[in-house]
Amino acid sequence: MKIFLADVQATLNLGIKLGQTLTPGTVILLEGDLGAGKTTLVQGIGQGLGITESIVSPTFTLINEYTQGRIPLYHLDLYRLQPLEVAGLNLESYWEGIEIEPGIVAIEWAERMPYQPESYLCVRLSYGDNSNRQADITGLHCNISELIAKI
Repeated sequence: MKIFLADVQATLNLGIKLGQTLTPGTVILLEGDLGAGKTTLVQGIGQGLGITESIVSPTFTLINEYTQGRIPLYHLDLYRLQPLEVAGLNLESYWEGIEIEPGIVAIEWAERMPYQPESYLCVRLSYGDNSNRQADITGLHCNISELIAKI
């Protein structure tokens, strides 16, 4: 499903709605060029979860954990990594909830992952005409139409 985003605020608002709707264990694979709005979308998700802490891209830390909201938000950024480096991170512990509290896992530059979870949302952000942006939301083993109806 394609959602047209007129400006940065529209991207933030989409994130807020996702944050208000998504449940623990949701994995969001974020794809798109630099500046397409991936971090802005995650900031909105954080707002929708009730997180008041400033959400910044974890480009150099790789993973930022925000646990004071309705449910935890785990924000990962794989921009600086190659697929073999990503494989050694054991990211599945975040979506399987093995050693951490289940939450929402948002992964920027997810195309660098050599493996994917069994169930996920994929949000591909891109530039459209006249500097507009759009979000193309797809998923594997998740009910996209139910989610879209809620947002």
